[in-house]
Amino acid sequence: MQLSKLNKEETTMATKKSVCVLFAILVILAWVLGSTIQAGAETMKFRNVQTATKDETIPVGDEEGHVLGLQIGEGLALIENGEIAKMRSHNVYDFIPGKGAQNIGYAIYRFEDGSTIVQRFQRLLVVDKSGNISAQTTGELIKGTGRFEGIKGTASATGKTFPPGKGEAFIHYNDITFTYTLPPK
Repeated sequence: MQLSKLNKEETTMATKKSVCVLFAILVILAWVLGSTIQAGAETMKFRNVQTATKDETIPVGDEEGHVLGLQIGEGLALIENGEIAKMRSHNVYDFIPGKGAQNIGYAIYRFEDGSTIVQRFQRLLVVDKSGNISAQTTGELIKGTGRFEGIKGTASATGKTFPPGKGEAFIHYNDITFTYTLPPK
């Protein structure tokens, strides 16, 4: 009887050890596969500089200068690897003088080979005490063509807006990082 009880305990211990070893292997595999997936992500860093080619506003009416606006911007993306892409953005914004603005919109980047990346973004413009306007932008990469077909990813940026003088257009620049994956070919 005691021999049977001893064999049962050994079998139970062996089963527990096997489960622990299996669990450890699964944890290691999850870590390795997770690292591989993250390692497969690419980054693209660049500065875009754009000018507002259209800027239409309507007053909100609650305080002087508070407006809702529609803006179209055009410019260039100067990519870290030496490539240059044309870019065009369309956004709507809510601007309060002395406080800043909230924007949502889309940007389309067109590369020399005809490939494109479409980004959806949210931007927060903040006015500091000296009147300088800084920008924080987040977004996602929602579509691509050519070598960027099937792109998925995120975008983050910091930048600055230069308000127009009389008869001038808004000028913006952003330092942007795209982190993305492409489907296997």
